[in-house]
Order: sequence, then C-alpha cells, then structure tokens
Amino acid sequence: MQGESGKAAAGSPAGGSSRAATEQNSVHVNGHAVTQNGHSSAAPPSPQPQRESQAQSPALAPNATEPREQWGGKYEFLLSCIGYCVGLGNVWRFPYLCYRNGGGVFLIPYFIMLFVTGVPLFLMELSLGQYGAAGPITVWKCCPLLKGIGIGMLCVSTLVCLYYNVIIAWTFYYLGSSFQSPLPWSCDAVANIALCGNRTTSNSSTAKTLSPTEFFWNERVLGVVHSKGLHDPGPVRWQLALCLLAAWIIIFLCMLKGIRSSGKVVYVTATFPYFVLIVLIIRGATLEGSLQGVAFYLTPDWGRLANAQVWNDAASQIFYSLGIGVGGLLSMASYNKFDNNVIRDTLIITTGNCSTSFFAGFAIFSILGHMAWRKGVPVAQVADTGPGLAFVAYPEALALLPGSVFWSILFFLMLFMLGIDTLFGNMEGITTAVLDEFPQLRRNTLHKSMFLGALCFCFYLMGLLLVTNGGIYWFTLIDSFATSFGLIIIALFMCIGISFFYGVNQFCQDIIDMICHCPPWCSKVLLYFKACWVFCTPFLLLFILTYIFIEMYNTPLHYGDYMYPRWGKALGVCMGATCCLQILIWAIVAISRETGTLKDRFQKAIRPLNSWRVNNLNSTSGRTEERVEPERVETPFTVTLTDMDFTAMTWEA
Repeated sequence: MQGESGKAAAGSPAGGSSRAATEQNSVHVNGHAVTQNGHSSAAPPSPQPQRESQAQSPALAPNATEPREQWGGKYEFLLSCIGYCVGLGNVWRFPYLCYRNGGGVFLIPYFIMLFVTGVPLFLMELSLGQYGAAGPITVWKCCPLLKGIGIGMLCVSTLVCLYYNVIIAWTFYYLGSSFQSPLPWSCDAVANIALCGNRTTSNSSTAKTLSPTEFFWNERVLGVVHSKGLHDPGPVRWQLALCLLAAWIIIFLCMLKGIRSSGKVVYVTATFPYFVLIVLIIRGATLEGSLQGVAFYLTPDWGRLANAQVWNDAASQIFYSLGIGVGGLLSMASYNKFDNNVIRDTLIITTGNCSTSFFAGFAIFSILGHMAWRKGVPVAQVADTGPGLAFVAYPEALALLPGSVFWSILFFLMLFMLGIDTLFGNMEGITTAVLDEFPQLRRNTLHKSMFLGALCFCFYLMGLLLVTNGGIYWFTLIDSFATSFGLIIIALFMCIGISFFYGVNQFCQDIIDMICHCPPWCSKVLLYFKACWVFCTPFLLLFILTYIFIEMYNTPLHYGDYMYPRWGKALGVCMGATCCLQILIWAIVAISRETGTLKDRFQKAIRPLNSWRVNNLNSTSGRTEERVEPERVETPFTVTLTDMDFTAMTWEA
C-alpha cells in the first residue's frame, strides 16, 4: 500500500518521482551532471556511447504523439455523459423495480446506494480519466499492477456493444412498422382479428392465448417460436439483419470524427428523450385509469425495507444505470480540459440520471394504468421489465390510444435516442483504449477511420447470431452475465487500487490540483468521498457481489418457458470470469517484469510510472503541459543525454 508515502506535493511528479530520484544518481548532459533539483556539478564525461541516448530520445520528443482531442464545449461533455447514463434501463428497469420492491419505499435504499456507492465511483472514474488524459488501459500508468482493470473494462464494453445494438435494431424494426395504420400489433389490424376474437370469446382461465403484441414480437420480429433453444439458433432473419446493419452504419458515421462529431450529435440524441417523456407524462395524465397506475407505481410497502433483495436491486440499478466500470466514463473524461470541475459535473450527471429514472416511471405507469383499466385487469398483470415492457406491454398500451401511430413513432424514436447515446459511450471506451495503446492510429485519419469501420463490421458479424430465430436466447445469456459479477469485481478492484495502492490522499490531491481555484465546499466534500472510497463503497460492493453469487447459484436462468441448460449457464459464467480474470493475469505480468524479491516486485508494480501525467497547468493559456521525467533505470549508473534530449524535456526549476 502506497498511502501517504506516495503523496507528491503540488507541482511535483506523482508517485513515481521518488523512485526515479533514488534509483538514478545523476543525468549527464555534455559532461555535466544535472540533478533533479536543477543544479549542475562538474563530472567527467560518461564513457557510454551516444547510441544509448538516441534510443531514448524518440520517447522524449515533443511531437512524438498527436495532440489529444478535447470537447468542443462543457455542455458537449455533460450531454454525452447524461446520454450515456440515461439509457433503456431508466425506462424499462427502474419503474419495474420500484413497484416490485415497495413502491415509493424503494427510493430510500435507492438514494442511499446512490450517495454511498454510485456517486463516489462515478467521481473516481471521471477524475482518473481527466487527470490521466488517457483511456481505460493507458490510464493505469498510475498503478501498473492494475492494468488488467482496463483490459477487463474493454472486455465488458465489447460484450455490451455486441448485444446493445441489437436492441437498436429491434427499435428500428418497430419504428418502421409504426408508420402503418393501423399498427400491425393492434387488434384493428386484419391479421390480428382472429387473435383478438379468441381472446374476447374465450372465458377459460386455463387457456393461454397470445395477445397481438406478443404474437408480433415472438413471430414477426424474433421468430423465437421456430427455435428450440441455445443449441438451435436457426437462420438469420434478414429484416433484423438489415436493421442491425443500418444501426452500425449510423454508429460509424456519428463516431467517424471522434468526439468532434459525436459531441455534436448528442445535442439532439440526449435532449429528445426528455421531450418525449414530458409529452408522454402529459398525455398519460389525461387518460382514464392513469392514477391507478401511478398509485401502483408509488404505493409504499414499508415491510420491504427488511428484505435484502430490495437493497441489492437498488445498488444494482444505481451501478448499471450510471455505467460505472465499463470504461465509457473514463474515456469521455479523458478529453476534458485539465482544470474542469469534475466534482460539479459528477453531481449534475448523477442527479440528472436518477431524476430521469424516477420521472420516467410516471410516463410508463400512467399509460399502463390506462391499459389495465381498458382490459379490466390489475396493473401487475401488464407491468413488465426488460424487452417485455418496451416491445410488448407498452406498444399494446400505445395501440389503445387515439392517434396510436403518432405515439408509437414518438416512443420508438425515444428508445432509439436512448440506445444510441449509451452505445456512443461504450464504443468510445473501446476506441479510446485502442488508440491510446497504438497512437500511430490516432495520427493517421485514414487508418483511424479504417479501424473504426473494421470494428463496427466485426461487431455486426458477431451480432448476426443474435438476430437469428434463437437469437433472443443468446441475447438474454449475454445480457445476464456481461454486466454481472465480473463488472462488480472490476469496480471493486478499481476502488481498492486507487484507495490503497495509488493512495487515497494522493488521489484527492490530484482532484484538488485539477480544480485550480477549489472552493471550500469541494475540499469538504472530498472528505466524504475519501471515507466512501476507503470504507463504505468496498463494503457495499462486496455485499452486492455476495448476493449475486448466491442468487446466481439458486436461481435458474430462463427466457419465457425455456429453461437454460447447465452448459449455457456455464458459458455465461465464463463470459463474466473472462472479464475479471484479466486483473489477475496482467498483475502477474506486471510483477514478472520487475526485478528483486516478490515483495520488491510488488512494491515497484504499484508505483506510478514516470510518464504518469503530472499536475502542471497553465491556467492563463488554458493549455495543459506535460512534464517528462528521465527514463527510469534500475541500477545506479549514469545516463548520457545529448543536447537534443535536453531541449526536448521540460525541466523543473
């Protein structure tokens, strides 16, 4: 543990400078020894040949890498983060969890988990990316032992991007179908007359008949009735394949110029869903039965607070809705200006995200209440979560409204905007990580575009499995395990690594250094965050992790009536394990690259590299300058530098 010993004063290299100072006796420039404090003393010319210094000079050249992009404005970053966090889970998961876990009582554990787990981890990821100005992998120069956290984030982002764009493909399909009048999943459609007639004439409680929306979803869209399970995916459904291709083309075009293009797109994609939610809330308030739906959504059940599942659901919803541990937040923050007030942004984004979840419930349940009133059934029978809400229950409710075509188009446009913003963040995490590791791609615009195109095309080819007749089974499997225990373990190690290896005091000092004129309230708030990072957040993450393992062991995985086989569930566990095992694998690699005893190797592997970004800000010009330290060496011998090397460095006075 580094702790206080790793803390560096403002204006000095973070962490790794002490190691460089002890291991490197002096640096010789033209026959003079230049020490770290800037004083020079006479020294005999070094016998080392000039070719050794030439091997190091390219790493110190001032123009070795392309200047990093920055957001065009503060609002681009805020809207991108809000759009990334406010996703489909806010619409189809939070309202369902709220009514299932005690209605309004659920807000108590929800906000407790928000301020104890969500906000601290959100601030940690934003601060780490902004201070390091690097993606999920390169940023771990602050603690090379934990480089596997960045690799694990990359694995999680890959799995999420693989299945998340399939949701956008479904949305495209429904959006195109919404331009038909009457809607193809309504009882007014000619093809559904038999279904609706059977439902009205059948009084048997045991007879199970599909509603028109269920028939449209299972038969026309998914084709799941033609598949027997995971082992029988069947042929690719060409309509969904075309929708998936269109979705990836849109992603490619929006991200073609990096944050310069996606930062402009979010002005529309991040704000349009709020317009739709407001319109749906106003429309829902005028419908008969809407108050019963809202009452069902918020009716408190105080006894539910004693249930551990309620607290686990609250923590899980906070964790997943904020997008923590996937790498998207870290990557987007890396394009911020160095002096951006990261604490203020954290409070704005997290508050906006959770408020959106709460108010989305009014838009959902007011219309579901009207649907229950029209059908004469309890609201619980029409409430659902996941794809079942977005593509079965809610479209059926929209079909009952006057002007159903207009409301359906509006709703699926909102789903498209919500999905596209979240995918921007996930894709940004992948591309930033790769471009930082291979900076030659960033320097060449053509190569960067080819890389992005190849990445999108590979995701499209892999996603074809999810648009087969049995694709929904694979979709559910990946969705259940991609962001399960592996993501919790990644976040846990990120919190422990920053708090105890890098040093929580040093990390708080980094945040203060970024906020040039840190107001007094920022320093006081950091005391709260420090307590969370060291004690509260790791404890709650362990609680969530334990509950997930217990639930995963005792609860079978199923979709509808299909029960997943043991090998399918084992495959899902392997997906999650692959993500978190990267931490162990790359920790072993980092230790093996060091020298000395095992204890010495470990201590060296947790110290920041000399290339870790140092807090050196020119506030007048708004430009962040990098201080480059001499290359770190293991033994006390001198390094000869040429005049070119000397001028390429920025030396401390």
